[in-house]
Amino acid sequence: MSSQKQKNKSIYIIEGQDQPYVNFICDRLINELLEPEQKTTALYKPDPQQMSVQHILDELRTLPFLSEKRIVVVTAADKFISANRPVLEKYFENPSFTGILILTVSKWDARTRLAKKLPKIGTVISAKQPKGKNLQSRLRQYAADAYDKILTPAAAELLIELAGDESARLYSEIDKLALYENEKKNLNEQHVEAVTGHNRLFNAFNVIDACLTGDAARAVEKLRNMFAEDKSTEYSIVGAFAYHIRKMFDAKVMLEKGTSEKYISDRLRIWSNKNCFFKQVRSLTLKKIGNILSQLTNIDYAIKTGRTNAPLAMEQLVLKLALI
Repeated sequence: MSSQKQKNKSIYIIEGQDQPYVNFICDRLINELLEPEQKTTALYKPDPQQMSVQHILDELRTLPFLSEKRIVVVTAADKFISANRPVLEKYFENPSFTGILILTVSKWDARTRLAKKLPKIGTVISAKQPKGKNLQSRLRQYAADAYDKILTPAAAELLIELAGDESARLYSEIDKLALYENEKKNLNEQHVEAVTGHNRLFNAFNVIDACLTGDAARAVEKLRNMFAEDKSTEYSIVGAFAYHIRKMFDAKVMLEKGTSEKYISDRLRIWSNKNCFFKQVRSLTLKKIGNILSQLTNIDYAIKTGRTNAPLAMEQLVLKLALI
């Protein structure tokens, strides 16, 4: 995005429903087009609800002061474009030589007359919501671009597991990671566990422990406290439980092969409550642990498709576990 050809564009459309990332791409583009000291006089961000399209275009045609270009940014511009399409079509035919227009939109329809005029004088930058491995790559790119940090693939995967797949929440978690681990270049799973997952993983551990000791009332109470104390639990609780149960599964496999608890602890990074953890693992068969993981996968799908909600589904699971 930093090539000279890209810098010579008169109009940029940044498209995506992932608003935090759209904003990040927009800020990065502005930083490439302007020097920091130029932003005071050469950057204008009008509110399209308060300013007319003519006022915005006049700003684009205003000669820049102390810079070669003047940038006008209209964010969340979908309605602005729809309401002023004929005027914008004329501007696209003859844009300002010294003005750069940046429009951020949730969707850019390539079939419109406006879109067909764009390639001669501008470009579309995609900032669409990624999924799966693409989301991991996006998070790693965000950490590198925003903080010059290396987020390991395993750390990115764990972050999604613990915090969910909503981008705004994930970027916020990376912001916190970068702040708390300011001196660290590499951000790994241990950092994610300490900053993002500590309370959630600790609480999930206690709920599971209460279940496996047959204390359903205490398990449900602790589960409800998790939801009451942190609103984000609704999005992260399945991941927190799955993370712990997956460690139990891996530990059970190694125990059945005769692997020592010390080696397992080091390999799986079990740093606290070791005795309790291995007591939990030994209390269940490998088949039962695998069944719990399968139930969590089904719960996650049901929540994401609107068939249930997290508090209800997890409470039902906890009651089942207490009867094992």
